[in-house]
Amino acid sequence: MATLAPGDRAPAFTLTDQHGKTVKLADFKGKQVVVYFYPKADTPGCTAQSCALRDAEPDLKKLKAKVIGISPDPPDKQLKFDEKYGLGFPLLADTEHTVAEKYGVWGEKVNYGRKYMGIIRSAFVVDGTGKLAAAARRAHLAPEIINIFRGEELDLAFGRANVIHAALLAGPASDNVLARVRALTAFLGE
Repeated sequence: MATLAPGDRAPAFTLTDQHGKTVKLADFKGKQVVVYFYPKADTPGCTAQSCALRDAEPDLKKLKAKVIGISPDPPDKQLKFDEKYGLGFPLLADTEHTVAEKYGVWGEKVNYGRKYMGIIRSAFVVDGTGKLAAAARRAHLAPEIINIFRGEELDLAFGRANVIHAALLAGPASDNVLARVRALTAFLGE
């Protein structure tokens, strides 16, 4: 499995989005891009992750950043996911996990003692020149991504990510996800 670090050239890709359109990383040359990987569309963790990025859109827009989501789901499932939650950014189908392997996010996972291969939830910030500005493995939340742009130190310890992730899932669906994350982040002293 590849291990990418800030300063490395972001692996190029060409994938199909939820609308059947071909999307290339090169299409975003000159722009900052958040490329996030999620295991499966319309599951609780992936929904929280994707909706947090959707809700962070105003902050990301101020930072002049675009968002691209990638999962092994086919385009039709990505479209249903986008329509259900109004995500509004490209969701790319990496059905053969080729791009996930290039980014080092396809690996062994364990769930209830069962081992299997899958996407390791991660996010990368690609700068306007096509180099990685940051890499966050096991990244669940938009604030982690926004902090990358601001150059702040991140505490991406697995435990902290799970605490914040659980708080996201515990709140009513009508609440603003980003507001809950900001409140929890303030409570944790960040």
